[in-house]
Amino acid sequence: MTKSPDTPLKFLVFLGSARNSTPPKPPRLGLRVARACITEINQGIHVAELVDPLDYELAPSFKPHFAYAHGKAPTQLESLAASIASADGYIMVSPEYNHSMSPALAHLLNHFGSSLFSYKPSAIVTYSAGQWGGVRAAVGMRAFLSELGCLPVSAMVHIPKADEVLGEDGSFLGSADAQGWKQYFARTFTQLDWWASAARQQRAMSNSQAPVPAFTKAPSQRNTP
Repeated sequence: MTKSPDTPLKFLVFLGSARNSTPPKPPRLGLRVARACITEINQGIHVAELVDPLDYELAPSFKPHFAYAHGKAPTQLESLAASIASADGYIMVSPEYNHSMSPALAHLLNHFGSSLFSYKPSAIVTYSAGQWGGVRAAVGMRAFLSELGCLPVSAMVHIPKADEVLGEDGSFLGSADAQGWKQYFARTFTQLDWWASAARQQRAMSNSQAPVPAFTKAPSQRNTP
């Protein structure tokens, strides 16, 4: 069903961490960041939902959602695929591993084809317990998300020493500049809101999720006009 322009936007917040142990301390630092993103989005009329890798039991041998016969994928993959397809945009929360995005996040996202994400925007949010805030991971994430079809907005959020900035519930700690951080988040999420609203209106006008058809025969189709 096509959403009207007045319908609240729906965003999925993908958490790029599957670790739940110490070290590091505190455990699941990224969950604090994801919760902060959800809180900031939900303060308006829009809705944000968490996608946590720990909630999904993925097969030990990699088999993406689109490799299954229609409707035959595991229930969890089918459910998440439906959520991805119905969302208006995405917030990707990632730590930094060897100057790259989280392998847990890449692994989860790679289970789904770009047709579910296409023609919708995304926002990059990175964090660290150290001083750089995961900023180097964001460089590669731009290319990854662009290929996935959900182009990232230009503004990004980077949170150094995230354990000193955010409490376990995602609230800004007393020693942090709460208003400054809120404005920082808002810069990125305002762009995300704008592009998600524009993309929704365009999808409604074209009455199609994918105006450019997918390849159905052979790679040689890439060379056709």
